[in-house]
Amino acid sequence: MIDGIYVITDEQLAPGRTHVDIAKSALDGGARIIQLRDKDSSDEYMIEVGLAIARLTRAVGAVFIVNDRLDVAIACNADGLHVGQGDRPASELRALLPGKILGVSVGTPAEAELAAADGADYLGVGPVFPTTTKKDARPETGLEMLSKIKMASGGLPIVAIGGISEANLAQVARAGADSASVISAVVCADDMAAATRRLVYIWNAEKSKLRP
Repeated sequence: MIDGIYVITDEQLAPGRTHVDIAKSALDGGARIIQLRDKDSSDEYMIEVGLAIARLTRAVGAVFIVNDRLDVAIACNADGLHVGQGDRPASELRALLPGKILGVSVGTPAEAELAAADGADYLGVGPVFPTTTKKDARPETGLEMLSKIKMASGGLPIVAIGGISEANLAQVARAGADSASVISAVVCADDMAAATRRLVYIWNAEKSKLRP
């Protein structure tokens, strides 16, 4: 369920484009996973937006994840929640989200092993490349660390994130990621649907080469 191009919404990167606009364009372009990320807006606004995105994703069989905000994820019946190392422990969240997808950001094999043991369903790894879209981002992990975390993941899907673009997407696929998460590569594109479509094409073409 966690594979392919994973688009994170961000209303700050391209003023005038809403979370819903971004989600719709990304889905039109073939994205299979949408994450709603907004740490500053009110719960009321986020729930309204989340309900709208949930309708869009369900219509095409895509996955809808909410970043960090548990109450919003529950209120809009999202498919899952994604949290970082500084958020509530995965073991605690797992008990609060029966039947839902739980993603956890990790940066080392040890963090990957702990997240897997605590009930994570997939691991977000990054930033793989330098990024400016997350103010509190760690130093870049690089492709070699991504591969090491993949080996320590216990078989959980790996979502690469951070600085991913058309230019380096194939490298991410070859490093073993199951999914590639993008923000500015879609949100800042002149045509968001077309940009997503190109990313999907590159990803699928590279993955097809890697299949036995």
